[in-house]
Amino acid sequence: MVNRKPLTTVKLKKMKQDGIPISMITAYDYPSALLAQEAGIDVILVGDSLGNVVLGYDTTVPVTLDDIIYHTKAVTRAATSCFVVADMPFMTYHGSIDATLGNVGRLMREGLPQSVKMEGGIEIAATVAACVQAGVPVMGHLGLTPQSVHQIGGFYVQGKNAVQAQKLIEDAKALEQAGAYAIVLELVSESLAAYITSQISIPTIGIGASVSCDGQVLVFHDLLQYGASEEPKKMVKTYANIGNEIRKGISEYVKDVKSRQFPQKEHVFQNEAWRE
Repeated sequence: MVNRKPLTTVKLKKMKQDGIPISMITAYDYPSALLAQEAGIDVILVGDSLGNVVLGYDTTVPVTLDDIIYHTKAVTRAATSCFVVADMPFMTYHGSIDATLGNVGRLMREGLPQSVKMEGGIEIAATVAACVQAGVPVMGHLGLTPQSVHQIGGFYVQGKNAVQAQKLIEDAKALEQAGAYAIVLELVSESLAAYITSQISIPTIGIGASVSCDGQVLVFHDLLQYGASEEPKKMVKTYANIGNEIRKGISEYVKDVKSRQFPQKEHVFQNEAWRE
């Protein structure tokens, strides 16, 4: 798996045309990215969800450009054949085009991803177009957009009524027209996600959306129950529970230390020469 040819935006679009589902995972460090690549993942997203998952914030809003660059550097050192996407953090792409291009350029130069991701629709279409024209591939993100959680009012399914649904459809088409090569659809009803997927030529990546999307994305820590909240998430399937194994292992270590069962003879070094 590791020696496969790297994916590109062209290949990702071809996967949609050929009906080949795209596997995507959100990961934030070298070992996670390495394991994901070895397992055959197509795309790794260095998401600003690291604010919740790794840094302990309640939302993604506090995540900075420096945070994303730091974690993207670690991921790109490991992911030599995966397509790596890095999130543009809150308010790093909502000012002037020049300021946005400066932030995007810094992330691309220092973090070395193949692409950036931005949340929003029609309102950021001009920004997406400017980045694409500058040579930076852009992945869009519609539906639940975590950076706007305070404006949205919470983590809710999006596009529930006809007005909201039409807005999402128009947003998707606007992003496609602006030059985005793919769009994440988060917490969008199944039928609406399937319809949007059928109406645009670029891949859709679902999370809490439809199996009809061109790909799916889950967070590394969620699908493996590694440090994730014990509260179940409807959109997540647990494929392994390594959190329990980690807690068990550390608990056994603590027990051995307290009872002086660790270290034993095989774990230490013998040298009596110092007595001479």
